[in-house]
Amino acid sequence: MALVFGTDGVRGHVGSEIDEEKIVSLGIAASRHLNTKRVYLGRDTRESSFVLAAALKQGLHHGGVEVISLGIAPTPEVAHVAKVENAGGAVISASHNSWFDNGVKLFGPGGLKISDSVQDLIQIDWDKEQNERHVVGIPDLEDQNDSRWVNSIISSAEQDCFSGLRLVLDCANGATVNKAAIVFKELGATVVEVSSNPDGRNINDNCGSNNPQNLIKEVLSSDSDIGFAFDGDGDRVVAVTSDGSILDGDHLLVICATDRFKRGLLKGSSVVITPMANLGMRNALSDIGILLHEVPVGDRNILEALEKSDWVLGGEQSGHIIFRDLSTTGDGVLTGVQALLALNRKGKMLTNSKTIFSKVPQVLINVPVGSNAEEIVQEITDEVNVASMELGDGGRILVRPSGTEPLVRVMVETLDPALANRIAEHLSNLVVRKDQRFF
Repeated sequence: MALVFGTDGVRGHVGSEIDEEKIVSLGIAASRHLNTKRVYLGRDTRESSFVLAAALKQGLHHGGVEVISLGIAPTPEVAHVAKVENAGGAVISASHNSWFDNGVKLFGPGGLKISDSVQDLIQIDWDKEQNERHVVGIPDLEDQNDSRWVNSIISSAEQDCFSGLRLVLDCANGATVNKAAIVFKELGATVVEVSSNPDGRNINDNCGSNNPQNLIKEVLSSDSDIGFAFDGDGDRVVAVTSDGSILDGDHLLVICATDRFKRGLLKGSSVVITPMANLGMRNALSDIGILLHEVPVGDRNILEALEKSDWVLGGEQSGHIIFRDLSTTGDGVLTGVQALLALNRKGKMLTNSKTIFSKVPQVLINVPVGSNAEEIVQEITDEVNVASMELGDGGRILVRPSGTEPLVRVMVETLDPALANRIAEHLSNLVVRKDQRFF
């Protein structure tokens, strides 16, 4: 089965869907359309990442592209170095997925994620190359240490600005291991690290931004002021307050947007969001005069909107936040620093998420499906419309295929939690029944 690009690069199960030969062929195809002769390459901590990184290097070299390996490096680090060097970038990672998945993210010159048009051109050539037999060479990578990304985040804040703060960092046993701690320590904070011992298979395993329960326990037990949990490749983050409340991307975006707006630093008084943004978050920003602009899910779409209109801030509920004046992609560590700076300017650390805004109750069910997610979503359009009428103006429904996993995501928001649960379960059961028809 040929691999295809999704919302954020390409991902698949290692061995059955993604292997070295397919990644060599991707490198060959990408070399023709990235419009650069140099690519900076990073990888996460999965046991498959080294060999797949070497395979991508082989394919890019075949197409005449020089590859410089940054070793284990978060996605935003690769994007930053590519921006500084006006080169391309590539990351071997399946982000928040389990260890047995892996994938590739590609950046064009200047550290910008490739456009839909470039992605389509690569996909066409890649489909052809996947039908060819490519001999995989001996894995060969010479990693270079590069401190420019870490230093850039440190330089975005004042020296010792976090002095006296006690923080917990959950690195998801992923690419931010060691590097995230350096940033916060250099800015004066006392840092406690959890999930910072990768073994190749424990990335995102009951830890990280999708599983912050251990972070909550550590923040509470260590009497820390705040905690941050990153995902496997470091482009997203969630926070935990001193009382154990979770601050997701919506909360962090409100904190940072409000701070910039009050200081006159929010261009166009505008913030870019996605359909997943909670109604409570939308109301909180709209009520103070901030304009919201919705784009499809994916930080690539957010950046495109920011670039087009020269705005500076956008993000997703999942914790992808883009500060366009500071980065070209979601950056979990940078977001943590910016959120803390905003809280410092308020003069007190948060103890409860409800002091930011009150969330409208949301039910999200991820329904596993085959390769037919888009067809299923289309087939239940009428049922979704009927359910939306039942909710009225006080709620909303979003049913969409995941761009990164074989899932259909069913999301229902309304002030009546029981109603939200009933509708979400009804629509999820419809998805299951429709999926069974394909087998």
